[in-house]
Parts: sequence; C-alpha cells; structure tokens
Amino acid sequence: MSEKNKFDVIIIGGSYSGLSAALSLGRALRKVLVIDSGKPSNSVVEHSHNLLTHDGAKPKDITDLARQQLLVYENITFYNGFAETGIQTKNGFEITTTDGAIFTARKIIFATGLKDRLPNIEGFAACWGISVLHCPYCHGYEYQGVATAIVGNGDAAFHYAQLIRNWTNKLTIFTNAAPEFTEVQWDKFQKYGIKVVSTEIARLDHEKGHVKNIVLNGGFKMKVEAIYSRPETQQHSEIPFTLGCELNEQGLLKVDAFQRTTVPGVYACGDNSNFARSLAVSVSSGSAAGAFLNNDLCAEDFA
Repeated sequence: MSEKNKFDVIIIGGSYSGLSAALSLGRALRKVLVIDSGKPSNSVVEHSHNLLTHDGAKPKDITDLARQQLLVYENITFYNGFAETGIQTKNGFEITTTDGAIFTARKIIFATGLKDRLPNIEGFAACWGISVLHCPYCHGYEYQGVATAIVGNGDAAFHYAQLIRNWTNKLTIFTNAAPEFTEVQWDKFQKYGIKVVSTEIARLDHEKGHVKNIVLNGGFKMKVEAIYSRPETQQHSEIPFTLGCELNEQGLLKVDAFQRTTVPGVYACGDNSNFARSLAVSVSSGSAAGAFLNNDLCAEDFA
C-alpha cells in the first residue's frame, strides 16, 4: 500500500465532532485522514444556536469555516466518500470506502453521528429540524411563549413537559396512543394546565417546514407553532459493530472518560456516543477525543 494511504488516525465523519478531533490531532503533528460523505443529520436545520461565537449561524457555514481553517494543516487530509467496511489488522485498522479506496491507520475515531427514525406522520419529516425540534436549548428561545406541542408518551413526554415549561406555558402533549403516565404525572399536568391528547395524529399542516396545525384523525385541528419530539435513532455506521464496539442502554457507542470505546484503538465522539445531541457538546467531545488519542499514541511511542 502507498504511504499516502497510511495514517496515524482515520476519523470517520467530518461534521462538528470529527472536525474538532482533526484540529486537536493536526496540531499534535499527527497524519490524519477525515472521511466524510457530506450528509450531516442537521442538514435541514436553518440556524444553529447555543454554540459560542456561532449563535444563529447556518450549520453548513460553521463546518465550511472549520474545513477552511483545517486546510492550513498539511498533515490533515480530507476524503469525500462513505466508509463502508473496517477491519482490525496487525498494526491497526483498515478502512475501505464504497468506491474501493483503502486506507490504514494506527487508530480510528468514529464521529459518525446518528440517523433519526422519524414517525410516519404526514408533514413530520418536512418540519423536522425547522419547527419540529428535539432540543429547547438549541431552539427554545426562538419559540418562547408560543403554542407548543410535545409528541411523546410516558416518562419521556413528562420530562419534556417539565423542561419546556421554562420556555412556554402553552403546552399540549400528544401521545399518539393510549397515555402512559403515572398518577403523580397526571397531577402535575393538571396543576400546570398541560393538556394531554391521545387521539392519533393524521398530519401536520405546515408552510415550508413551519408547522401551523396538528390535524388529528377525524379532522380536528389544533394550532401550534412548535413541536418537540425525540424520535428513535440508530447508529449511522455499521463499522463499529463489525469491530466489536459495545453499545450502552440508549443505543449509543459505549465510551469511557477518555472517549475510548470498548475496542482498544477505537474512539468515538459526538452524537453517536453522547445523549445531548448538541453542537457545543459535539465540538467538546471531538476535541477531547483527539487529545486523549494523541496522548495514547505518545505513551505507546515512549515505551
């Protein structure tokens, strides 16, 4: 194999956490390859918030600027493609992309994020990331005080209600099924005037992703301007599984305090291993992963 295809570290995923890890490693003089297919999960989001110095910026503008700044480091290489398979070798790891390119590295960082499995409700996907939201810290300020829905059930919906009431007291929970709340939770809803609707949702009326009404089976409409929901997710890449990485109870890659997975030499950062799904947290975990990985390489080379 050509030396140009051999790296100290391969980072799979070139969004916020992956680019942050690349910056740490590039400044540590490591030869780094970032493989990215250019399909971040927040591509539909109009504006990103709660990230210092970039509050209100478009997500793509943030990553474009990050890539531009990383080009200063000649030891960082970008490859536009999808990492399809990965195997462990005697000296590290080998990654093959869908177009047949093969790269090797001593260590791997997965910054591959998650796929959202959106419910089969007409209009939901069109509104996702615009007015159907998952994080009040990212978008709650812009939707403060407006009629807001929570699509969820049980403890998850209760937690959302407890949290989102900080931004608005005009809350209605749509369970889309038989309610699954405890007596204590029902008492809280009654105390704070939070309605619960169990009729199934037929569709969302919206204008270019901005929700106007929730339409129930039977045709009844309720006006809302924002919806919070946390759909099920799945790992974006299958390679961690083929390498033997374990998942935690939330379906996230299990990592220790140093961003190491359960497979030696394999690290993870960002949404694939953190419940927060926040840009700021992704950047932080990526920076940490790069620094901790470099420290491990230094220790190995100093043996």
